[in-house]
Amino acid sequence: MNPALGNALRSGFLLFAFAVLGSGILAYTFHLTRATIAASEEREKLALITQALPPQWFDNDLLADAIELPPTEELGTTEPSLVYRARLKGAPSALVFEAVAPDGYGGRIRLLVAVKVNGEVAGVRVVTHNETPGLGDYIDAARSDWIRVFEGTSLTGIPPMQWKVQKDGGVFPYRAGATITPRAVVKAVQRTLSFYQKEGVALFNRPARSTKEPRR
Repeated sequence: MNPALGNALRSGFLLFAFAVLGSGILAYTFHLTRATIAASEEREKLALITQALPPQWFDNDLLADAIELPPTEELGTTEPSLVYRARLKGAPSALVFEAVAPDGYGGRIRLLVAVKVNGEVAGVRVVTHNETPGLGDYIDAARSDWIRVFEGTSLTGIPPMQWKVQKDGGVFPYRAGATITPRAVVKAVQRTLSFYQKEGVALFNRPARSTKEPRR
């Protein structure tokens, strides 16, 4: 055999062997850490949910007692989303919706909106956003208390025409120079409450999504 060809074959075999070995190590490491990563993600998700819905409102496992909704116009979602069902001593107490404000200044603003069974907002939290740092990012609870203005609001307590920022004749405050961002969030919360009015009670009666079912 040509020595050059032999060297090339040996090099190719070694590269192949290292690739197989490396892939095997990565797969094994992923298998070992998958459960830990998943548990960490679940803890982070629950921590954010309990910012929107204080723990005194439920005694069940919110992550296990969840249902999946198809893309829903009122919630602003274009892909399946989850609804977390809160129960206290076995009785329904609140729903936590994954909602989206599609018209933020920097694009889509992903939200968690917790609604009590009486139709009042328990709390709202921003999950992700691309709003301008130092200007529109005050919607983030880590930046300011603005997002708390929704707590205790409802469609019966605030007339539909007043679900706007004060600049537009509504009741919700805003910061000068950053009006588009709060407008988007106010509309998203109002639409979520409207969806709750129509579908809320029925959502408590649906079978829970299997925790083994992969999120699409």
